[in-house]
Amino acid sequence: DADEGRYLEVVRRKTAMLFEAATRLGAILGRATPEIEEGLAQYGMHVGTAFQLIDDVLDYSGDLHETGKNLGDDLNEGKPTLPLIYAMRKGSSAQAQTVRHAIEQGGRDDFAAVLEAITATGALEYARGQAKREAAVACAAIAPLPNSKYRDSLLQLADFAVDRSH
Repeated sequence: DADEGRYLEVVRRKTAMLFEAATRLGAILGRATPEIEEGLAQYGMHVGTAFQLIDDVLDYSGDLHETGKNLGDDLNEGKPTLPLIYAMRKGSSAQAQTVRHAIEQGGRDDFAAVLEAITATGALEYARGQAKREAAVACAAIAPLPNSKYRDSLLQLADFAVDRSH
């Protein structure tokens, strides 16, 4: 029964919170103003969300040698990730049932049919688009930082989070 909102809440409470804590801690250690600290924390949360979204995309489109994990590992574990949630929402009733069954059973038996549903609905493109939006929000959050090689590195990290293949 996962929906996109619940999924994003889980992502924010796990992966994104780790990124947020790291960037907030950097601001605290650097004695940043409260406004800069909050901007960096928001940057971390949104980059972390983007990073996880792409991780979920790579579970259906990545290369084992680049990602270090087999295609469909999340499905095998019964994880309802954004590509699956989107395919259930936008696909036909038969596609939605196939994806739901695969999540509930937590196996790869239906992987080909699930991958077909994900492809037919544009679920990977949708998830990539959501990741790009998260990265854009992250970059906007650090706009008040002065131009520097450090700010440039954070901007590059946001780009890497969505453009990576591993």
